[in-house]
Amino acid sequence: MNELTHKWQECQRILKENMTSSAYQTWFAPIVPVSYENSTLVLRVKSQFIAEYIEENYVQLLSRVLFRVFGIGTHLEYRALVDSTTGAGAIIPSDGLNVEKVRKQNELETEFHSSSPVEFESQLNSSYTFDNFVAGEPNKLARTAGLAITKQPGYTAFNPLFIYGGSGVGKTHLAYAIGNQIRLLHPDKKVLYVTANTFKLQYQAASVNKHIPDFLNFYQSVDVLIVDDIQYFSGLDKTQDTFFHIFNYLQQSHKQLILTSDRSPMDLKDIEDRLLTRFKWGLVAELESPDLALRRDILIYKMRHEGIELHDEQIDYIATHVTNSIRDLEGVLASLLAYSTLMAQPIDQTLTEHVVGRVVHIKPKTIELVDIIGAVSEHFNIPSRMITGKTRSQEVTQARHLAMYLAKKMTDHSLKEIGDSMGHRNHATVIHAVSCITQQLDENEILQKRIYQIKAALQR
Repeated sequence: MNELTHKWQECQRILKENMTSSAYQTWFAPIVPVSYENSTLVLRVKSQFIAEYIEENYVQLLSRVLFRVFGIGTHLEYRALVDSTTGAGAIIPSDGLNVEKVRKQNELETEFHSSSPVEFESQLNSSYTFDNFVAGEPNKLARTAGLAITKQPGYTAFNPLFIYGGSGVGKTHLAYAIGNQIRLLHPDKKVLYVTANTFKLQYQAASVNKHIPDFLNFYQSVDVLIVDDIQYFSGLDKTQDTFFHIFNYLQQSHKQLILTSDRSPMDLKDIEDRLLTRFKWGLVAELESPDLALRRDILIYKMRHEGIELHDEQIDYIATHVTNSIRDLEGVLASLLAYSTLMAQPIDQTLTEHVVGRVVHIKPKTIELVDIIGAVSEHFNIPSRMITGKTRSQEVTQARHLAMYLAKKMTDHSLKEIGDSMGHRNHATVIHAVSCITQQLDENEILQKRIYQIKAALQR
């Protein structure tokens, strides 16, 4: 294995740890390193679209990874394939690898000093706001408390605000949204976002360089302190002790503290009791995994924002099967967009099921004939005995034909078995019913909607 390949594999390992699996597989797994000469790394991508998408959405992460593995000052160029027959490619230079900007983001502070509000760098991501934080029952409490804090930071009962929940439920988004809204409403306030890991590294650097007083002064000058992933303080006694003193000073000075964690304070391990007690002084709010309604709302918001068109059937399928993480929902949409754009594939139900199947393990639900009869009965508000009986009214006949059609499409039962379940009708009757429904489908939108609704009920 040559050195370039080895280094790029290290980059891929780090990238994979910092994004969803589906996003990594879509955007970074297919990339091939071409060369590294004169501090310029050339990466081969399948299209100019991929290069532009990475530049717009992942260049900050990619730049930090490249500077870490290849060194500060690395330049990046993409070689986008433009002719699959000749292998010809277009060179696209990256304009996102700004050395000074990345250096500033990654440098550990060795001197911490008060600065004017104009010069103060909040480290907030301005793209995360309340406007694009989709509200729902699972995040109602935390979101409402966050909005209340923005009006009077440090002077509500929610200090600290401790937000916890599993991976990908929106904790960091909400923390950013609170910080950005405070900056908008109170431009004189110093708002600082920092991860627990960055705080730890800054503290260690200050300790080595004997700048602890400056470190403390810097943090005590902040008006709103947001610490993400506080669980990573676990076992770090000296870091915890220093944070304890900063916490006390800020809280007593009516400065706002916002903390996020992947678990509640009572479930944190190797954190000092005096800190755990303080974490519970204000409001402890859980961000739960999004329920079905919220997942649908998120998908609808994201697809409109990204310009993706999905039918109700596809939205329901994704929302029903991708249940744990908002990041996974976003990853599915990104993959659908990639397939549609790069492979010129329509975003139909088959593609949707394929993409979702790469994100979650789907165990097919076994649907029996009695289930279909029951679902059709409920949909038409007709007793099951009438569907399987001898009634020949137009509405009952349509329901019976639809039940036979769905039984043929959604089960492996033979025509005889389907006919037997529908009142001991023969296989020719079943064939006729399936043919009637099939002929009407293309032009009958009401029938299409009925089938979609009954299928959705059967899949729940």
